[in-house]
Amino acid sequence: MISAGLQLLAFALALSGVSGVLMATLLPNWKVNVDPGANIITAIVQLQGLWMDCTWHSTGMFSCTLKYSVLALPTHVQAARAAMVLACVLSAVGMCTATIGMKCTRLGGDRETKSYACFAGGVCLMSAGISGLIPTVWYTKEIIANFVDVTVPESNKHEPGGAVYIGFISAMLLFISGMIFCIKKDSEVWLHPSKQQHVPTTQPEDRSAYSLKDYV
Repeated sequence: MISAGLQLLAFALALSGVSGVLMATLLPNWKVNVDPGANIITAIVQLQGLWMDCTWHSTGMFSCTLKYSVLALPTHVQAARAAMVLACVLSAVGMCTATIGMKCTRLGGDRETKSYACFAGGVCLMSAGISGLIPTVWYTKEIIANFVDVTVPESNKHEPGGAVYIGFISAMLLFISGMIFCIKKDSEVWLHPSKQQHVPTTQPEDRSAYSLKDYV
């Protein structure tokens, strides 16, 4: 049986993963382009995210523009939006369900019910990890393909930003925490099933029937 300490470790990993996925979804630095200009005073940093594009000038001015049109966005950006939102929802549901199944909580009922709740939470966390891993890898692939394309001008080439790395690490944390919760379910229910109480098949002798030889 896996100890409660390992469950707490999985919960801490899941909490970090949820925070990281939410942060990566909202941050505007999925793509970064640095234009040094003529000198350091005219340097401009362009940041592109899933929901907004921001521009930072070396003079300290910072401005952002929201992406209102969904159909005008590239396919990988639309897919990244949907996948990251799904990862946030699944990770939140997985954490709540796994909390019910943890040993240190008084929720969930008996031991078997808590084991199934823990397993369900682990599946949701693993699904959230996969959902968060796919857009980060796809987004990075598109950035690299655009960067190595010789037909693209240097001013239009970008590099992966911090949000991509945060999303990738957070997705891995969610997947690992989900695996731990699922292994906990397997070890308790499938590998060590509860033994059923032995029910005697023989019926007890009828004590109301007396042997006639006792009265002879």
